[in-house]
Amino acid sequence: MFVVLAFALLAQGCAPMPPAVAIYSPAQSMRPQTVEFGYVEALRDVRIGGYRTGAGGAGGAMVGSVAGSFVGGSWQANVAGSIVGAIVGAIVGGAIEEGATVRPGVEVSVRLDQGALVVVVQDAGIDALRPGDRVRLLSDGYSARVSR
Repeated sequence: MFVVLAFALLAQGCAPMPPAVAIYSPAQSMRPQTVEFGYVEALRDVRIGGYRTGAGGAGGAMVGSVAGSFVGGSWQANVAGSIVGAIVGAIVGGAIEEGATVRPGVEVSVRLDQGALVVVVQDAGIDALRPGDRVRLLSDGYSARVSR
């Protein structure tokens, strides 16, 4: 039962979103943002690094602990194997989670109407931007986004 639920949640997270839909984080919603206008000067493909929520490490620790508990022929060896397995599993699980959450991004260079050059890194596919496109730069002072 648990395995089926875990796979269902994993499959839901893999469902693609339509590329035309802009995705805002909860922290970005309902905040005033300033808007500036300009033109896309250059684009460069980048990768946005992954993150660790702790779920990968916790899952890896559980799997590693169970797998490690079968090492050895005595109770002491099983306990030692379980501890070492949990530590190694947590490290590997965290690394897998971080690698799985890496996503494609784009570095957008925008020449603002005032003449300043601004660079914003954002998720790829939010807008299919091209050099020369007229865009708007939305910023709340902490994060920014380039859109048509």
